[in-house]
Amino acid sequence: MKGYLVVRAGGDRYGLPIGEVVEVVDDAATEPVPGGLPAVLGVARIRGRMVPVVHLGALLTDCAPSERERRTVVVTRCGAGRVAFEVDDADAVVRDVAIPVSQDGKAPWASGVVRHDEALIPILDMDMLDERLAIRSGEATP
Repeated sequence: MKGYLVVRAGGDRYGLPIGEVVEVVDDAATEPVPGGLPAVLGVARIRGRMVPVVHLGALLTDCAPSERERRTVVVTRCGAGRVAFEVDDADAVVRDVAIPVSQDGKAPWASGVVRHDEALIPILDMDMLDERLAIRSGEATP
């Protein structure tokens, strides 16, 4: 049985595969970096390592991040490195098997859904998030 960390970001809930979660940090101090994507908030030093901080809701919706206040970051293994996704909160761990979803283009970042609190929570595909960051970064570069 797999597990998923349920997080809230931009008013929605998502599941992150627990096997890809390194740690959850409250109030990570983020330093802005110039020329990044709107979803990239900057970098944070977490356990001595500089990690990019990405607003999860903004990345998934292609919108600018909402007004910032100190939030939780979930450090994950994403691609070849680590990425800290800023979220509103980490709510729960759900231990269940995800139901696969069709890849019809509506949510290419979702690998499946899991039921929690009478709702279906999309499970984020870490490889697709890594690709989305790379593609968006390429678009932002002249």
